[in-house]
Amino acid sequence: MSTNISPSAVWPAVRVRGTLAVITGRGERAAVYERFGRRLSADGYTVGVFEADADAAGAWLDTVDAPRVLVGSDSGAASVLRVLAQGATADAAIIAGTPIDAEGDAVTAQPTDAERTACPLHLGVLGTDEARTAPVAVEPVPASADLAAVAVPVLAFHGSADRVSPITETASLLSAVPDLELVETIDGLHDALNDVSHRSVAASIVLWLERLRGGDVHTPVLRALRQVQGADRHEPADA
Repeated sequence: MSTNISPSAVWPAVRVRGTLAVITGRGERAAVYERFGRRLSADGYTVGVFEADADAAGAWLDTVDAPRVLVGSDSGAASVLRVLAQGATADAAIIAGTPIDAEGDAVTAQPTDAERTACPLHLGVLGTDEARTAPVAVEPVPASADLAAVAVPVLAFHGSADRVSPITETASLLSAVPDLELVETIDGLHDALNDVSHRSVAASIVLWLERLRGGDVHTPVLRALRQVQGADRHEPADA
């Protein structure tokens, strides 16, 4: 385990409702998650980013406010699943773009920026020296028997147009996780946390975190009582 458990970057919440420890993916630095960190911290969740060090992230969570959530994208998602299967202390996890390698070999080439996102702002971030490192091998996702040992709820996001990790294969592998909510980002690419739907993804995360704070991610906080469609939308109140 790493002896340094300080995050590479942290976005503190003023009134803390919980803590997220983000593990970066292949070749990513903490700057990749600045927008994500600022947005979640504005809703009361402190966000710390660890550069490819899931062990340090787990150790840091032991020192911060609950609920404590591990977050990972790409290889970071595989790292999150590994430490959870090994019994890491966390209340829940959020993963995105879980890596799948059909041949079972280590992947060293990073996804191209165009494969990662269609968001112009995020493309600009990825083009900076502060955001990227040299290519590294992807950490493999644990085997199904190990995933079955994950004892906390997991919220997973995956783009329907992800060519790096096709969603069908990813969904099949993640089905071994006992308590899994898999959310498809429609026409989304690999960086589901930072793609064009990043606002909707962040909003979904906040709703899920609020349910987690309530003690059960499966118990809704909000409920739609009536959905108005078509001509009914314009009916007067006394019709």
